[in-house]
Amino acid sequence: MGDRSRIWVGIMGNAASLLLYSAPILTFLRVIKKKSVEEFSCVPYIVALLNCLLYTWYGLPVVSHGWENFPLITVNGLGILLEASFIIIYFWFAAPKIKVKVAAGVLPVVAVFCVAALISAFVFHDHHKRKVFIGSIGLFASVTMYGSPLVVVKQVIETKSVKFMPFYLSLFSFLASSLWLAYGLLSHDLFIASPNLVGSPLGILQLLLYCKYKKRATEQGENTWQFMKNNNQLETDEANLNQLQLVVHEDATEKS
Repeated sequence: MGDRSRIWVGIMGNAASLLLYSAPILTFLRVIKKKSVEEFSCVPYIVALLNCLLYTWYGLPVVSHGWENFPLITVNGLGILLEASFIIIYFWFAAPKIKVKVAAGVLPVVAVFCVAALISAFVFHDHHKRKVFIGSIGLFASVTMYGSPLVVVKQVIETKSVKFMPFYLSLFSFLASSLWLAYGLLSHDLFIASPNLVGSPLGILQLLLYCKYKKRATEQGENTWQFMKNNNQLETDEANLNQLQLVVHEDATEKS
């Protein structure tokens, strides 16, 4: 019963993570259309790439016992392809100065993963030590991934706008972290459960901020629309009054 529950939670976690990794597609369609990255940050995608690389390696039989963590391989393998694609698109449309920052972020990520993979494969000779080593690095990467949207959260609070914090990214982040938390607990694997103890509350925080500032933006939009409507009505009334005064003046002129 426990294994069956773990498998089903893993399947749901895969689905939620797939939605999470796919959520920026709409953002990058906008980037391609406008040929500009605007104020979007590349940091979440770079950190997510490191997370996917590490947990794909963690799930492989080199680190784990057999295919016990196969769900990690499928979703994070796809995540690698998606995150790499987003970073390439971002790099292509970014300004020269921003391209330097993107490269400075991606190269260390690739280097960290390569070094970690080599050490785990050739220095440690049993699965437990490999899991502890890769899991510790993955734990740090996951906490950083779930914490990276705090850069956007700060921007949302300062600008009082959710323009650059996509709703679905926040929603799927919360769902994925909650499901993987459950999967980690059912698997008795703290390296899977622990980072999601951070990710789930941060997802809730993002959703609360979105609801707060989205509602404010809607109210401001309605007030602006009402102001424009009243202003147009005032201009119409003034035009009618001027026309009436003109007619009166013409009648008075004809009578005189």
